[in-house]
Amino acid sequence: MPRQKDILTTGEVAKICNVAPRTVSKWFDSGQLRGYRIPGSKDRRIPLNALIKFMKVHSIPLDGLQSGQMRILIVDGESETVEVLEKVLTEQANYEVRIAHSGFSCGVECEKFRPHVMLLDMHLGDVKGEDVLKLIRSNDDLQLTKVVAMSGKLTDGQAQHLVQNGFDSYLKKPFHVRQVIEAIEEVTAIVY
Repeated sequence: MPRQKDILTTGEVAKICNVAPRTVSKWFDSGQLRGYRIPGSKDRRIPLNALIKFMKVHSIPLDGLQSGQMRILIVDGESETVEVLEKVLTEQANYEVRIAHSGFSCGVECEKFRPHVMLLDMHLGDVKGEDVLKLIRSNDDLQLTKVVAMSGKLTDGQAQHLVQNGFDSYLKKPFHVRQVIEAIEEVTAIVY
């Protein structure tokens, strides 16, 4: 199963940024783009989190990083909901889907899986949804992860408050699977 690389070559960075490899070398040599050289070689390597910071500073669209299959992490303690979502998102939307039933397993999956989108139940047994969001936002390797809150217990005003405080979107339970796919497409859409 493919995993997003943590260290990139200048050629890979060039493809992501849609520039010539020589341009990437100039960015590296001038100190604008942080990285390192392979010992005993002139080859350069750029850590993914350094590239993301560079792209944000220079307003380079981040959509080049979203190559391959969309990775979705469902964090929910309700087995029935999770099973249906996993089946539909995998088979109909062709997403790569992983499941976490607790805040702890969510943290483990985030480190291994690096999801593009997290569907997060706000009422997990071991941790608050807001605390999970804070951890995601504070992790340099998860800066591109979009977090969609899910709950059936919140009012519309409370849901709006979540979005104003850092969540990328909100789904009110019970929902149709089509609403979930639309929410994922909405938060991952690149708008210029």
